Amino acid sequence: MTDDELLGRNSTKLTTKISEKGLRYDLTVPFARFVVQNRDKISFPFKRYQIQPVWRADRPQKGRYREFYQCDVDVVGSDSLLNELELIQIVDEVYRRLKINVVIKINNRKILSGIAEIIGEAEKITDITVAIDKMDKIGLDKVNEEIASKGISEEAIAKLQPILKLSGTNEEKLTQLKTVLSASEIGLKGVAELETIFGLCKAMSLSTQIELDLTLARGLNYYTGAIFEVKALDVEIGSITGGGRYDNLTGVFGMDGVSGVGISFGADRIYDVLNQLDLYPETSIEQTQILFVSFGDAELMYCLPLLKELRNAGINAEIYPESAKMKKQMSYADNKKIPYVAIVGETEMNEGKVMLKNMKTGQQSLMTLEDVLNELK
Repeated sequence: MTDDELLGRNSTKLTTKISEKGLRYDLTVPFARFVVQNRDKISFPFKRYQIQPVWRADRPQKGRYREFYQCDVDVVGSDSLLNELELIQIVDEVYRRLKINVVIKINNRKILSGIAEIIGEAEKITDITVAIDKMDKIGLDKVNEEIASKGISEEAIAKLQPILKLSGTNEEKLTQLKTVLSASEIGLKGVAELETIFGLCKAMSLSTQIELDLTLARGLNYYTGAIFEVKALDVEIGSITGGGRYDNLTGVFGMDGVSGVGISFGADRIYDVLNQLDLYPETSIEQTQILFVSFGDAELMYCLPLLKELRNAGINAEIYPESAKMKKQMSYADNKKIPYVAIVGETEMNEGKVMLKNMKTGQQSLMTLEDVLNELK
């Protein structure tokens, strides 16, 4: 904002500029502030998850919104790479449950620093990594053009090519990197960290594909170690989860030397993926499993204790609240996709049982409450 704009006293224009700068743009920096303010009250390592809306000044488009929800998970106060493993396990579990096929792409800031060092352009690491991060979108030739436009020498760009073209399994890429980065101490440290992480993941037999991607360079402002990004395999959309290791984020608030690692799920993009792939379940786990139909006061008094016992056993059960026609009550069960209906009349009460109807097959069976429990479980 310029002095002229302030002196112009245009309240509408000023309010827009000021308010945009006051919006929360992520959850990690506020989390770092919280840790510093409560350093004497919390135990380290400190773990937390947080779900809140955040804002960006981006032009709204598919998968990119001005306001969106982030779901963050962080661990601070520990250098252990077991924390990286835990975050990878969370990603693995979340997308397994959502039935979204993903790949976890992983890199390490130290490796990127090592690459910049061995090609003789250590001070231009940001320019190099910002360019190579666009590899998937613009291709190798355009990446090289962008790097050259930043004043990086042709010799350095030539040295970079074999690195960008590394192929093979994760283990093969790491083996090649050990040779390429043999003269870089920081680069070799990054390789060792990734070797440890891949080894830990292998020990846990994760189902999600994990891929070393040297073009991954997100968040270089504060990431210092591992960098993560999760891509959906069956939908054209940007990353749906991302994060990494930050070694001194709390330093900006006066508390040095606290290492942390975190990931952030993009709820809105995940929602878009679920919509495109039609992955929402037909029923939810909170759905009613059995409906007692209601015929009259005597039947109601018979059914209420049964209803309570089923609920105590963890079965989601309900009773139709009024003595309506059977057709109306059955339509209610159909509309709510309730799989079972319990019908109780004089015969059932005399025998101490219920008539259980399977709404999918139409089959009806006279059952004790214990039999009903076994059927529903």
